[in-house]
Amino acid sequence: MTPKIFVTRPLPQPVMDLLKSNAEVRFNPEDAPMPVDKLAESCHDVDGLLVVSNAVTNELLGRATRLKVVSTPSVGYDNIDVAACTRRRIAVTNTTGVLEETTADLVFATLLATARRLVEADRFVREGRWKHWQFDLLYGVNVYQKTLGLIGFGNIGQAVARRARGFAMRILYSTRHRAPEPVERALEATYVDRETLLRESDFVSLHVPLTPETRHLIQAKDFSRMKPTAFLINTARGPVVDEESLVAALKAKQIAGAGLDVFENEPRIHPELLSMDNVVLIPHLGSATAETRLNMAMLAAQNLTEALAGRRPPNLINPEVYS
Repeated sequence: MTPKIFVTRPLPQPVMDLLKSNAEVRFNPEDAPMPVDKLAESCHDVDGLLVVSNAVTNELLGRATRLKVVSTPSVGYDNIDVAACTRRRIAVTNTTGVLEETTADLVFATLLATARRLVEADRFVREGRWKHWQFDLLYGVNVYQKTLGLIGFGNIGQAVARRARGFAMRILYSTRHRAPEPVERALEATYVDRETLLRESDFVSLHVPLTPETRHLIQAKDFSRMKPTAFLINTARGPVVDEESLVAALKAKQIAGAGLDVFENEPRIHPELLSMDNVVLIPHLGSATAETRLNMAMLAAQNLTEALAGRRPPNLINPEVYS
C-alpha cells in the first residue's frame, strides 16, 4: 500500500519529486503556518508528516492515528511534542549537519553589523542625512582581538569559533558538557562557567536549543553581569532570552546593543526593540541561503522516506521508538 505524506509548506521541486516517487503526497500551497484545525484535518489519514514551523501537539497526534514519522527541515524541534510522539511510536527526525556553516555565517554577519552599526549607517545614507565626511560619524567598536563568549558549543558554536579565529578573538565557551581537549586546542577555546563568560566577553552569542531548562536562560541577572560595552547576539531561539529584561538592560545601558535573528514571540517583536538604533533585527534567517534550504528540505524528505520504508532514518531524535 502506497504511504501518504502531508507537507505543511511548498518545498523546492526536487524535494517534492523525491517524495512523490515514494508516496502519495499532499501539501499546503501557501508558504505560511497552517491553522491548527486545517492541519489536523490534513493529517488524519497520513503516514508521514513533513512539518515546517507548525506545532505538532499531542492533540494533533491524537487525530493523526496512522502517523509513523514526523520530519522537520531544521535543527530545532521545539515545535514538536517529541515525548508524545515517542509514546505513540512515531519517529521524529531533524536536519543536523547541513545548516551549521550557513548559520555561523549569519551569526558573524550579525555580530559585525551590530558592532559597526551597519544597519543604522545604511538607513542614514538612504534618508539623505549624509552630507560630508565626519571624523566621529557613527562610531562603532572593533571586533578584532575582542573576547567572544559562546553559550552552547555544539556544531554551530564551534563553527562560529572557527570564524572568530580569523579575527584573532579570544574565545570563551560555556556548555553543559565540556568539549574534548583536541577541539578546545584546535579552536583555541577556553571553557569557563557562565558567570565568568558574561563578565569577560565583549560579545555573547547564544547557541543552545530551546528546552524547559533553557527558556529565559538569559535574564535580568545575566545582563547585570555583562560589560556595559558588550553586545548580545541571539540566533538560537527567541525564548532563550527574557525579552523584557533585554529591553530593560538596553534602556539602562547595562549592555551596548544586541543582534537578534529570533524573538520570544515571533513574528511579533517587542515594540521598544523596533525603535532602538543599537539593535539589529533580522527575520529568522539563520539558514536562509538557497543551497542550504534545499539541502535541509532534501534531508528532511530522505529522513521521511527512509522511515516509511521501514528503515531507521538518519538524524533520528527519539531512537527509543526503534528499541
